[in-house]
Amino acid sequence: MRDDDLTFVELLQRELHSVRWAEPAEIRARARRRSRRTVVAAALAVLAVASGTALVEAGRAAGPTSAVGDGGPTGTVAASPVAPAPSGRADIPEAVLLEPRDLTVKTGVRLGDTGLAEPVRVDRQLESCAREQGIYLQPTVSRYSRSRTLLRPVAGASGDVPVLSQDVYRVDPPWGLGLFGDIDRMLAACPQWQTSSLLTQTGRTVTAETEHRWEPAVTGFAGDQSVMLRHVTDQARDQTSGKAVGPAGSVDVTLVVRLGDLVTVIVPGPGTIEDRVDGSGPGLSYPQLEALGRVAARRLCGAANPGC
Repeated sequence: MRDDDLTFVELLQRELHSVRWAEPAEIRARARRRSRRTVVAAALAVLAVASGTALVEAGRAAGPTSAVGDGGPTGTVAASPVAPAPSGRADIPEAVLLEPRDLTVKTGVRLGDTGLAEPVRVDRQLESCAREQGIYLQPTVSRYSRSRTLLRPVAGASGDVPVLSQDVYRVDPPWGLGLFGDIDRMLAACPQWQTSSLLTQTGRTVTAETEHRWEPAVTGFAGDQSVMLRHVTDQARDQTSGKAVGPAGSVDVTLVVRLGDLVTVIVPGPGTIEDRVDGSGPGLSYPQLEALGRVAARRLCGAANPGC
């Protein structure tokens, strides 16, 4: 063994002799204190896990916290707006649609269709007018939709004529509420509107102007929200001579009814309503149209969220 190794061993022995070893009682006391700290830490960990689980379960039971201004409980504030959860039922059964027996006029063929993520359409011309006036419209997009058109044969016509068309949309709240707000804004911006088009008259093409007018004929007659729009289209006039050209004027009516998360848009076909530009004719009166809107709302009941 080398001398430097002996020196190291001697130094180590001297250092060990100078170390103060704790008495057995002191060692046992330190061990007891360390055990207590371990037990307390473990208990706190268990308590934290249990509390977290309870909070999660409470959150599940109570649902998402309401955001400010969403109609939730007073004093409840969320850190950020919570998107509304999709409503319970998704599909739209065929039973929600109007049947021929719901109308006082005779119908024949029924045409139908379904769709996904379709925008809710009320009146395309009214929408165009509103956008031309600078009105911003947030599109109301449905999750599901179902449509039906009722037809009838007419003597002398090349095909069946539509008696009534109906679209039913399932929308997530609050978009259904926003739709009626958009309708109000469009009506306020477009009491009347002029459009220009090219028409062929007696072999020559002229620039014609057509005036449109809209008004809410009836409101609040069915469901949670409802409005009946009356759209008058005057006969077009030659921009140069002022003479009437093209087809005669017409009156169109659109019913919009919301029940829960379902919105239906009903459009009677040409000649189905009695209101005419030049007076009254055979067809559905406004009280009958209101009654039809109530029938449509009752049909929505079984499929709406919440139901009736």
